[in-house]
Amino acid sequence: MHYYHLGEIPPKRHTQFRKPDGTLYHEQLFSTEGFSDLHSLLYHVNPPTQIVQVGDPVSVQPKLVHDKQLRHRSLKGFQITPEDDYLESRKPVLVNNECKIVLSAPRKSMTDYFFKNADADEVIFVHEGVGTLKTMYGNLAYKEGDYLVIPRGTIYQMHFAQENNRLLIVESTSPVITPNRYRNKFGQLMEHAPFCERDIRKPDKLETHDEKGDFQFFIKKQDNIYPYQYLSHPFDVVGWDGYVYPYAFSIHDFEPITGRVHQPPPVHQTFATKGFVICSFVPRLFDYHPLAIPAPYNHSNIDSDEVLYYVDGDFMSRKHVEKGMITLHPGGIPHGPHPGTVEKSIGVKATHELAVMVDTFRPLLMTEYAVNIEDQDYYKSWLE
Repeated sequence: MHYYHLGEIPPKRHTQFRKPDGTLYHEQLFSTEGFSDLHSLLYHVNPPTQIVQVGDPVSVQPKLVHDKQLRHRSLKGFQITPEDDYLESRKPVLVNNECKIVLSAPRKSMTDYFFKNADADEVIFVHEGVGTLKTMYGNLAYKEGDYLVIPRGTIYQMHFAQENNRLLIVESTSPVITPNRYRNKFGQLMEHAPFCERDIRKPDKLETHDEKGDFQFFIKKQDNIYPYQYLSHPFDVVGWDGYVYPYAFSIHDFEPITGRVHQPPPVHQTFATKGFVICSFVPRLFDYHPLAIPAPYNHSNIDSDEVLYYVDGDFMSRKHVEKGMITLHPGGIPHGPHPGTVEKSIGVKATHELAVMVDTFRPLLMTEYAVNIEDQDYYKSWLE
C-alpha cells in the first residue's frame, strides 16, 4: 500500500497534539512485524488501553476431518446456512496453519458489538450484498465483487444494507500484499500490473465518536473469541496517517492479461502472502494464435493446493458449475479440463467466467462444515 491519511494529525509524529480543551490526544502506533514493516499512527480522543475482559474465551477452532483420502473435491458453498449474527455465520471449510477459507452468509448488521481479528489479515470477497465496512480508520462502502482487505488488529463492524449476503473470507497469518513483481522499488504499481492505485478505494469518511460507556467487542486470538468491553467508543480516532489501513478493490477492475496461447494462473494473481496467493478470473478475450486451445492444459499440483470459488458465468474447462461452488484440487495428483471441454473451447473468442482462486503452499484440510456440503462424486467427473 501507499501513504494515506484522514482527519487531523500533528505536523510532527510523537509530539504534543492537544484537544480544544488543552488535554492531549492519545497516540497509538499500529505496526506490523514489530517495528520493521508497514505502520500507521492513530490519534484517539480517549486512551485505547481502557479495556476489560468480561468473560471466558470461546473456542472457534475448526473441527478437522482426517479421512486420509487424496482426491479432488467440490463443495456447494451456497448450502452454508445463513445466520443472523456475523461471527456465528463464519464457517471455515478448508484450513491449514497459514490460511483459513471461510464461508459466511450473515443476515444482520453488527450494530451492538465490534470485532478484531488478532490472528490474521482478512480478505473478504463480497459475492452477494452491499453495505459499509466501518473501522477505526473510517468508513468504506462496498458492493458485490469487492475484495475488502482488513489488516489484522483492525477493529471493525460490517453494516449490511440487505439480509441476503454471501461472503468468501480468507484469513492469512502473514500480511496480505500486492505481488512484488507488480511494484517498482518504491512500491508503485507498474505499467504491466493488472490494476493500479486508482482502482484501490480507501476509507473516505472518518467518524469520531467521543462516547463513554460499555462497548462490547470480541477479539479473535489463537482460535479463541475473547469477550471484552471498551470503556469508550473504539471509533474515537480524530486522525491517522501511514501505510496500514483497510481498503477495497473490485474484481471487476482487474484487467486480464492475455496472449497468443493459454496463459498460466500467475497472470491472474491479485494478492500475495507468505502462505498462499489469491487470483482473480474475470471475463476476457481468449488466446489468438490460429491453433490456440483456450481450455487450460492438464497440470500437476506438486507444491500447492488449488482452490477455486465460482462467482458467476460459465467456465470453459468445468462442467456443472454453480454459484458459490468450491473446488479443491490437492497437490500430488493432476487435474485438468473435464472431458469434451478442450475440443469445445477451440474457436471460442471470449469467456465470461468470474471466480476467485486461492493457491496454498501447504496442504489444506477439510472441516466438518465442508463435509456437510461436499459433492461426493466430484472426483469421478473426469471419467468418460
